[in-house]
Amino acid sequence: MENPTEIITKEQKPSLLGMFTNPGEQFERIKQSPKIWVPLLIVSILYAIGMTLMALSMDASIFIEQGIPEDQVDLVLGVTKVTVAITGILTPIIGVLIGSAIHLIITKIASSPVTFKQLFSMNTYIAVIGAAGIILNTGIRYAIGGNPEIYVTSLAGLLNQEKVEFLGSFEVFAIWTMIVTAMGLHKTAQLSKGLAWTIAIVFFLIGIGFTLIGSLLQGAPMQ
Repeated sequence: MENPTEIITKEQKPSLLGMFTNPGEQFERIKQSPKIWVPLLIVSILYAIGMTLMALSMDASIFIEQGIPEDQVDLVLGVTKVTVAITGILTPIIGVLIGSAIHLIITKIASSPVTFKQLFSMNTYIAVIGAAGIILNTGIRYAIGGNPEIYVTSLAGLLNQEKVEFLGSFEVFAIWTMIVTAMGLHKTAQLSKGLAWTIAIVFFLIGIGFTLIGSLLQGAPMQ
């Protein structure tokens, strides 16, 4: 017969707020009781709020600097604002889905017993850190102005850069996400610490690579 303590432990659910205070405990709970739909909805709403703030922070000068003709700036600005706001809802869903699928392939190669549901739940809870980063940074940009794509919590923001460049990838919430991802892969996916950290760091470096490619494309001369 199970004692009350064991029953209470089994019924404990992971908490999104707990990801900021005690992520290790949340990952243990996710391993026992992975939750998806409610946390995914909350994270998507948070991302939508952050991306809406980013859209509201945009002005015509950003596009003029990128070489958009002045007679087309208003149209481009309007379309971009709507697109950015809508993207906020889809970003966490697509990101969590792709990240979990890749993690599943790696964990199965490593003979981990983790399931796709556990990984999806893990990555959904981790995504709340990125959502907090977006809301904080876009909220500050909305208040003080400047390029909303440059996070004030990044090296680019610290150095007052106005273009999305390599230094923008070295950002507090991105690094925080990398660290927590390593913890999650170790505790929820039951990978060794070395492998978990390797996967998290590789994902982080891939993100930097995409940012670098994007900045190079933005800097390319228009035909």
